[in-house]
Amino acid sequence: MSRVPFGVARLDSLLGGGAPPGNVVLLAGESGAGAREFLYTSAAMNALARGDEELFDLYYGDLDADAAVPPEVHYLSFTAGVDALTREMEYTMSEEIVEAAMPEITFRDLSPEFFQASPIPREWYEGETTSITELSERGRNPAVLTAIGDYLTEHAPGNVVCLDSVTDLVSSVSDELEWTDIAMVMKGLKKAAYHWKGLILVLVNEEALTDREFGVLMDAAGGTLRFAWESGGSQRARTMVVREFRGVLSRLEEENIVRFETEIHDGGFDISDVRKIR
Repeated sequence: MSRVPFGVARLDSLLGGGAPPGNVVLLAGESGAGAREFLYTSAAMNALARGDEELFDLYYGDLDADAAVPPEVHYLSFTAGVDALTREMEYTMSEEIVEAAMPEITFRDLSPEFFQASPIPREWYEGETTSITELSERGRNPAVLTAIGDYLTEHAPGNVVCLDSVTDLVSSVSDELEWTDIAMVMKGLKKAAYHWKGLILVLVNEEALTDREFGVLMDAAGGTLRFAWESGGSQRARTMVVREFRGVLSRLEEENIVRFETEIHDGGFDISDVRKIR
């Protein structure tokens, strides 16, 4: 079965084309260490493959023979609209990539559902997708989780979906939205993703979670990529480690690869060096 490209060319090459289809992959780590940039790059490059083949060839190169670009790319955000995300992506990679990729990315702004039970003024987040009247008719049951479930059921099969971010959900735990609800949704997502045969990337800031919460999320994901800062002399370097990932970790272990040094350039997130066991 064809692998789903992560959109990071050097990583995809090492993994035989990308991720095995039907996986939920947790992108976890410290702030600014590369997890968010990885998510942006994955969305943009998978979209660029259909939006501008010449630019895709320039910044990514040839797809592995065992990889297939997904038909659609979907991006779900709890706190940011499409304009804000476009601007953030332009900080990460070349504007020409973002300009060509954006029309091929379907965005779902979940901020109306996310903020509905909060004291935030509605004009701060009210969008076109859902009205306040519609939200009030649903009651104060965690509508945001229902919205996620409904959207993924319709759009996730066979596609790449970026979820930005579970940290927002965890920070909003209250009487209306409990941690156990989030954990159950993530576990259910893992089961559903297996049948959907696409790739779901879930962003999370590890610093905002307890060890127990992070462990639960790791258990509910098919794979975990962990991003961190490392200090070496007077310089700091971004690194990435594959913590768990069936069908991926074994391939890296065969090569004795334990850690990747990473960088951010015009093409987005990339691998700059591979750390091997000496």
